[in-house]
Amino acid sequence: MTPDPIPGLVGFATALREAGLPCDAHRVQAYLAAVEELDIGDQTQVYWAGRLTLCADPDDLPKYEEAFARWFDAEPARRGKSRIQQPKQARIAALTAAPQGSGDSQSEPDRLKAAASDTEVLRHRDLGELSKAEREHLRELLAVLRPELPVRRSMRQHAAKRGKLDPPRTLRGMLAGGGEPVRLAYRDRARRPRRLVLLIDVSGSMSPYADALLRFAHVVVRRAPSSVEVFTLGTRLTRVSRQLRQRDPERAMLAAAATVADFSGGTRLGETLRVFLDRWGQRGLARQAVVTVFSDGWERGDPSLLGEQLARTRRLAHAVLWVNPHAGRDGYAPVQSGIAAALPHLDQLLAGHSLATLERLLVEIRNA
Repeated sequence: MTPDPIPGLVGFATALREAGLPCDAHRVQAYLAAVEELDIGDQTQVYWAGRLTLCADPDDLPKYEEAFARWFDAEPARRGKSRIQQPKQARIAALTAAPQGSGDSQSEPDRLKAAASDTEVLRHRDLGELSKAEREHLRELLAVLRPELPVRRSMRQHAAKRGKLDPPRTLRGMLAGGGEPVRLAYRDRARRPRRLVLLIDVSGSMSPYADALLRFAHVVVRRAPSSVEVFTLGTRLTRVSRQLRQRDPERAMLAAAATVADFSGGTRLGETLRVFLDRWGQRGLARQAVVTVFSDGWERGDPSLLGEQLARTRRLAHAVLWVNPHAGRDGYAPVQSGIAAALPHLDQLLAGHSLATLERLLVEIRNA
């Protein structure tokens, strides 16, 4: 006749308590219930049943394994080696290649610290001076941006917790409640996304920044495809909003490159801005929108024309921002002909030479 194993298991729990494990009555009951569902003759199953129910902390594992080996005459497990394989932690790849011969002498925390440091340095690097590897990593950082676009109050009203009293809904609530004013209903004007227009200079002087700025525009367009419009400025104006609405960034960049025929060409900011206002802006695209111009301000045409068109834009738009990659450099002064003509009509002149300044631009756009 097979002896009842329960007293032996309870004695094992008592031995664990003497070894310092917090084996209270609830844990012992859970252990006995688990053993009843297992093969009591399989020592491995009994081991795992106790380990999962009687151990409360990783520090309890060595004591548990020694007590289990003594009680069941099993081979004790080696200290410091857990039978559960710990998942590997994700590691950020460094931007620069590791020197040869370093091997495994560098510890994992040091590698993570170096990778994080490289990422932080990259956020402040000039976009026009990045290496090929750094540009690849910059694309990954741009892809994880989550822009918050500006909103405006709509003319339509909706139910709200506070605001103006809503008599129709209040009366309907009174009828449903037997004629008593149980709860007052309120309404307020709804909020809708404010239109955002991005005008990106793709002339020769802006060519080191054009790819990064278009990828930045792609991230913003994908966030709100119906309320963001993107145009490129050069010797002519090109609308690339539809191309940048594609989900895949590489396909979007290829489609935009096939559409824009004046990459790395000349600059006629005043003329292209006039075309934008006559064809799209005056008809509604720029009305009460946040218009953002990305350019270094080198104007080959008439600077006074640029000033006139920006004055028109300012009368139509909610806010006009100018992002200049050179504005973030030490000693910069807005002396270029285009910038000098545009400055009186701008709400803000911002730097746009790095990922950190583009993140700052998103904050300014949201607060506009």
